[in-house]
Amino acid sequence: MQNIVHEELAAALKGRDFLSLVDYTPQELRYLIDLAIDIKKKQKAGEVYQPLKGKTLGMIFEKASTRTRVSFEVGMYQLGGHALFLSGNDLQIGRGETISDTAQVMSRYLDAIMIRTFAHRIVVELARGATIPVINGLTDMSHPCQAMADYQTVLEHKGRLEGLKIAYIGDGNNMVHSLLMGAAKLGLNMSVATPEGYEPDEDVIRLTKESAAETGSQIHVCHDPKEAIADADVVYTDVWASMGFEEEQKVREQAFANYQVNDSLVKYAKKDFLFLHCLPAHRGEEVSESVIDGNNSIIFDQAENRLHAQKAIMAAII
Repeated sequence: MQNIVHEELAAALKGRDFLSLVDYTPQELRYLIDLAIDIKKKQKAGEVYQPLKGKTLGMIFEKASTRTRVSFEVGMYQLGGHALFLSGNDLQIGRGETISDTAQVMSRYLDAIMIRTFAHRIVVELARGATIPVINGLTDMSHPCQAMADYQTVLEHKGRLEGLKIAYIGDGNNMVHSLLMGAAKLGLNMSVATPEGYEPDEDVIRLTKESAAETGSQIHVCHDPKEAIADADVVYTDVWASMGFEEEQKVREQAFANYQVNDSLVKYAKKDFLFLHCLPAHRGEEVSESVIDGNNSIIFDQAENRLHAQKAIMAAII
């Protein structure tokens, strides 16, 4: 029976876009995480797994990246395909060509597109115009591939997802948006603490709570870090000023001064909590060195799983 269910899920994923976790059912997300773990095991065992032999991924970067570029490029190679790096300067989009025209032309050359950009509408418009799968590598609104890697990492270390509590301390940015939706879909409870004025998007919170009502997850947004982190199984933070908000750095340092994840704050979490950070990190700002380099930190397992989670996404939809 389980094999039949997996076959049905695999068939349902072929040709799909991967723009937001909102678009996927809890069963589909869990299937992708389980697939990522299986693909990871194959790689560690030295087993060749190349379901995308002869396929090509176009990678559009309007935002710079370390982990996104390397993980997608290496991942596509390991799956037997080829990845083509395209900066904003390499495309005619920056010189007046419409996103729709670009999408239609690239659909004639490629088997899938990954884009890392600013406005989420660009990803949506690209997917609308393309006849091949489009993967969201990051927008100002969401970071779904990172969230998939995060929940894969938690599952590997905790052995389960359902019923765990994840606490996010910091800016209500694209990262927390995807984490919230992932928690609601996968059955985790999640508490978010941000300074006033830096809360997650209201529409995201609404959609998250709608999904949580179906899975039984508890979603809580507040302004008190101690309240949010109490009895947490997982503690997560991100930089205070995401890419594109660097000019607000000094203002944000003042607003977030009481939101650093440090030894005094994590005492309120469970003793065996896991610390996650999507990286790059600013040690001494959003997190103390003692926490990010401490025994509870699994940030490099988390970073590695970007490779495996994205391989699973590409293998499933291309």
